[in-house]
Amino acid sequence: MLKIWGRTDSSNVQAVMWCVGELGLAHDRIDAGHRFGLVDTPEFLAMNPNGTVPVVQDGDNPPLWETGAILRYLAGRYASGAFWPTGPMQRAEVDRWTEWSKINVALGFTGPLFWRVVRTPSDQRDPEAIAQAMAALGRKLRIAEDVLATRPYLAGDAFSLADIQFGHVLFRYYDIDIERPDLPHLHEYYQTRLCQRAPYRAHVMVSYDALRA
Repeated sequence: MLKIWGRTDSSNVQAVMWCVGELGLAHDRIDAGHRFGLVDTPEFLAMNPNGTVPVVQDGDNPPLWETGAILRYLAGRYASGAFWPTGPMQRAEVDRWTEWSKINVALGFTGPLFWRVVRTPSDQRDPEAIAQAMAALGRKLRIAEDVLATRPYLAGDAFSLADIQFGHVLFRYYDIDIERPDLPHLHEYYQTRLCQRAPYRAHVMVSYDALRA
């Protein structure tokens, strides 16, 4: 059984939990980080010296940290088919979109936008910085828009690990109070291909009120 340390409203934890849900893996999740503490204890730091979540331990194996590494481990051990292909070129196609999503979308949204809009008091927000961050993220999302105009999922015709790394931030992207560009294929992908998945609703479409400034 998997043991997972991390709170439900951490976006990185949500990506891991969504993957766990899609793969139907038995698990035990322990609240950690933010208001739950625990991450600065000697026991936790022995598992992850960074003091961050998520951390995952699979049975008697050593604990894993870093979301991307955890996702690849889970996919490599438990997934099959198009979710994480065995062929090197097919896997590379999924993997490059997975990596692209983390670097360009997840990192471009969480700190530059989510923190500035949700986790910063209204009287301390910087509208110009928010607008610049939205413009930068919008340029990356237009890449996904063009791809999703030609196929149903980010890396091809089937749901894959790339959609988890990409799609786990879209609930907050569409939920927070920002001015978004018109990207109809992205919006359709979010509404009809992600929101309809039970693990997405269970692990990603959750309240983040505890994080508000």
